[in-house]
Amino acid sequence: MSVFVKNAHIVDVQSGAVSGGTTLTLEGGVIRAIGDGAAPAGAEVLDARGGFVIPGLIDAHVHAIAYTADLGTLPYASPGYVAQRAGVVLKDMLKRGFTTVRDVGGADFGLAKAVEEGLIKGPRLLYGGKALSPSGGHGDHRGMGGNLEEPAYAQYSLGRRCDGVDEVRRAARDEIRRGAHHIKIMANGGISSPTDRITSDQFSEDEIRAIVDEAEMANLYVVSHTYTARSVARAVRCGVRSIEHGNLIDPETVALMVEKGVWLTPTLSIFRAIHEVGLESGFPADRLEKIRVVLEGGVNALELAWKAGIPMAYGTDLIGPMQSRQLDEFALRADVIPPLGLLQQATINGAKLIRMEESLGQVAVGFRADLCILNANPLEPGVLPAFAQHLQAVLKYGLPV
Repeated sequence: MSVFVKNAHIVDVQSGAVSGGTTLTLEGGVIRAIGDGAAPAGAEVLDARGGFVIPGLIDAHVHAIAYTADLGTLPYASPGYVAQRAGVVLKDMLKRGFTTVRDVGGADFGLAKAVEEGLIKGPRLLYGGKALSPSGGHGDHRGMGGNLEEPAYAQYSLGRRCDGVDEVRRAARDEIRRGAHHIKIMANGGISSPTDRITSDQFSEDEIRAIVDEAEMANLYVVSHTYTARSVARAVRCGVRSIEHGNLIDPETVALMVEKGVWLTPTLSIFRAIHEVGLESGFPADRLEKIRVVLEGGVNALELAWKAGIPMAYGTDLIGPMQSRQLDEFALRADVIPPLGLLQQATINGAKLIRMEESLGQVAVGFRADLCILNANPLEPGVLPAFAQHLQAVLKYGLPV
């Protein structure tokens, strides 16, 4: 099926140039032509009404299975029920304009296949399987009195426990066998986990290097959950490519990231959401105190990274009912990042991070026809922070969703 988009303004996310009076021919899920031609015979015509066409958004830090904010309950829920709830989460993401997402804990090949086959209506799902965590780490949701062994892999959870070089190699190989697009590690304490501290380093450097080695042998890369400058520096020294959060980084760590060419995916949305509505959203009350440690540091880290030129992608990390705040990240970054930079983080930067920059992240001939049409110029101040109000249409594979 062909779709012909007329009366469009095309936004070049590389240069910031905007061209008007343009048409696009979409066929086979790909942008086949851009110009001022006539609609091909039999094509469905979509009038953009002067709207601004941008690439579909990319969220580089999601948890599709996290329909609840109490993550420790996931392994005890029916996998069939969790999958159905994840389908709703993914459908809502697509409606917001996210046509590709990178899941960094929980999603698996079954969900990704269901999306590709059209059984679930959602964004393209790039998954890492279960995040690797040491015992007592951020991926271990047992309380201090818990003595249960690891649940069966078929039970959904955001993480899996592994200790020692041999075990982490085995776990990484297992996720690679299951089709992982990347490997996620928990290298620092976290907010949602019950027994660790934000300041604790997790995994030895030998363990991290072993995981990086396994990923690189499979032509994949490692994503690391990290907050503190010390934990970020450890991960970077050991070869991790993508730092998630990074709220407590310092100038020295930023310089190290620049030297090594490491990516940062800030996730300001989740910290603000937990602070404002965490308790009513079902987030465990005994862990709310942890949010104060990282809440204020997020903007400072964003500013340090932006000034240093660290490549950044758009990420949210939202869970439970707070998933509805997925577009808030634009507004939370807008005081630091100008509109073009913001748009790049959610499109072309995300495509580079997930190593799909040859097919995603730009409105260009030969690229996937994943598009958003806005009724205002996203390069004007205030438009991206109000993205939902300006969104006219979303297309995935060239078809309206």
